[in-house]
Amino acid sequence: MSPITATYRVDAEASDVAHVAQAIALEQSVELPLAAVHDTYVAERIVARVAGIRSREDGRHDVAIELAAETTGGDVAQLVNMLFGNSSLHAHVALVDVAWPADFLAGFAGPRHGAAGLRQALGAGARPLTCAALKPQGLTVERLAALAYTLAAAGIDVVKDDHGLADQAYSPFAARVEACQRAIDRAAADTGHRALYAPSVVGSPRRAAAQAQVARAAGAGALLLAPALLGLPAFAELVRDDVDVPVIAHPAFGGATRIAHPLLLGTLFRMLGADAVIFPHSAGRFAFAEATCREIAARARAPLGAFTPMLPVPAGGLQVEGVAAALEFYGDDVMLLIGGSLLIEPERVRERAARFVAAVRDASVAPEASPPRPSIAGSAA
Repeated sequence: MSPITATYRVDAEASDVAHVAQAIALEQSVELPLAAVHDTYVAERIVARVAGIRSREDGRHDVAIELAAETTGGDVAQLVNMLFGNSSLHAHVALVDVAWPADFLAGFAGPRHGAAGLRQALGAGARPLTCAALKPQGLTVERLAALAYTLAAAGIDVVKDDHGLADQAYSPFAARVEACQRAIDRAAADTGHRALYAPSVVGSPRRAAAQAQVARAAGAGALLLAPALLGLPAFAELVRDDVDVPVIAHPAFGGATRIAHPLLLGTLFRMLGADAVIFPHSAGRFAFAEATCREIAARARAPLGAFTPMLPVPAGGLQVEGVAAALEFYGDDVMLLIGGSLLIEPERVRERAARFVAAVRDASVAPEASPPRPSIAGSAA
């Protein structure tokens, strides 16, 4: 099998970077001084090799290391370990990219549904999709279900739990999922618009698997999972064994890894089974650069082995007034997520959500693929 080539961004003096690069290669393979490697197979096949060093304008260096794919054992946890196990403990080293051998990628499932599957489930064609969140946590099941109805009746495509919703006493998971899915179904019967509800599943592997089964029994059309909170191996196993609906990956805790966001959110989440990925839009409340957002979206859609494309979901403070600019930036192959700003005026949530849907329709590159403008008349509960 061809080697995996990992690229690390290193903060080091130019005179020291070759030494640092060699140290990373040893740390991420045999964890021994080269002089202590006496076995020929280990020396020739297992010891990682420095494949290149490129200096950057900011004074840092990009170091390419070739790692033996055999050392991962085909296991997700061991893959992360070999890519960035011990070296993650060095504050001057970040993992920024990986080049994958085709035969190695074939061992991963990738998205089961992908962007196309989400669109098919919604009957949405090629238009941009819309998403809104049930928040804040602390609300009762009844109030969250009423909000789910309001958002779905306004024409929102995906109504998701806020990622802070779990199995709290004020909103027990099973009761919330049952009530919110009923609200989604009622909105479809009342308006003709079919939304997907994505409850947030979080917890230990056993608990998450049990919640996924509860969501399935309730008829939930999607799930919200945070791979970094669940753990990448647990996420991959859960998606493979216990989930059959589209998975929307949330980026919570993704900033704690010192793995470049395009690689983590745009590539690794997709490899492990995410069908869509939420990430902070540069115009929102997080300090993501435009180039980072563009690369995450590009990686979600780009050819990657035999994997189907994943749907980019920019969020994090997006406003209705910014919809046109966001679609100009990302194009129609996207789902825009607006959360808190739709909820500022409780008595006007349906109106504000309908304005969001209309703004997306009007700014779409292919407006003929968009649905008719939803009505904002009727009950808000």
